Amino acid sequence: DWDDIPSSSALEEISEEEAVQIIAEPLLPLRSSTLRDYVDHSETLAKLVDLGVDLSQVEKRQKAGQLLLTLDFEKDIRKILLFLKDVGVEDNQLGPFLTKNPYILAEDVEALETRVAYLKSKKFGKAEIAQMVSRAPYLLLFSVERLDNRLGFFKNELGFSVKKTKDLVIRLPRLLTGKLEPVKENLQVCQIELGFQHNEIQQIVFKTPKILTASKKRLKQTFDYLHNIMGIPHHMLTRFPQVFNSKLLRIKERHMFLTFLGRAQYDPAQPSYISLDQLVSLPDEVFCTEIAKASIQDFEKFLKTL
Repeated sequence: DWDDIPSSSALEEISEEEAVQIIAEPLLPLRSSTLRDYVDHSETLAKLVDLGVDLSQVEKRQKAGQLLLTLDFEKDIRKILLFLKDVGVEDNQLGPFLTKNPYILAEDVEALETRVAYLKSKKFGKAEIAQMVSRAPYLLLFSVERLDNRLGFFKNELGFSVKKTKDLVIRLPRLLTGKLEPVKENLQVCQIELGFQHNEIQQIVFKTPKILTASKKRLKQTFDYLHNIMGIPHHMLTRFPQVFNSKLLRIKERHMFLTFLGRAQYDPAQPSYISLDQLVSLPDEVFCTEIAKASIQDFEKFLKTL
């Protein structure tokens, strides 16, 4: 499942330091430890709270608290909100968006518009841009040069067409905001340590972009088990790369149960073939009845013996 990947192992988004460097003005020292104390005195904060901004989260972000206290809602913030709505951020998402990226309130609207215009010039549609901005809130803090370099990196490194590169970042927009080192390392791991060919890596990444941001240790452990213990060849792993997003424990438990039943057959040429997709994606009940041909009670009993 896509959501199995813990977010901590995902590409770190733009770091706090980078975000803070984007803010130029010197900021007020905070006299109080929490922003809540200012809400009664600050119309700006009160309006942000009404929008759904979570001040307790904002103040954990470096210098974000002071930044909010320097801004005037009518003069500084309203135009950014109108801009975000125009880009396609839903009304009920404005609060959560600003909670994650309060720094955008210090940006110049023209600079933000230039970045959106750049994405449009690269043939990203309006709905696609809205989805990318919502899912990677720091995206619009980056200059056109940086966005262009990023798209170029994925296109060249993976040997993708322009269309495929676009499709990749629409599905995982934090590839544009995160650090590139982990991505380069994962590509190397796939090639050098796991032994995939270039065209196999292209297919794997295109089917499951999260491979680029997964933990290297987990990738290696999962590959080792699938390839060396279960005997799955590279070309089969290329066909079902979503298996790398599954918990290794789940793969092990199910494989061992099938082995115990004499049903662990992963060769498509055999009549009792079980695909990797069936192995990992089905819920326990369905896996037991349809694949293992056993009851869920049998499976639970078996797990207790491990």
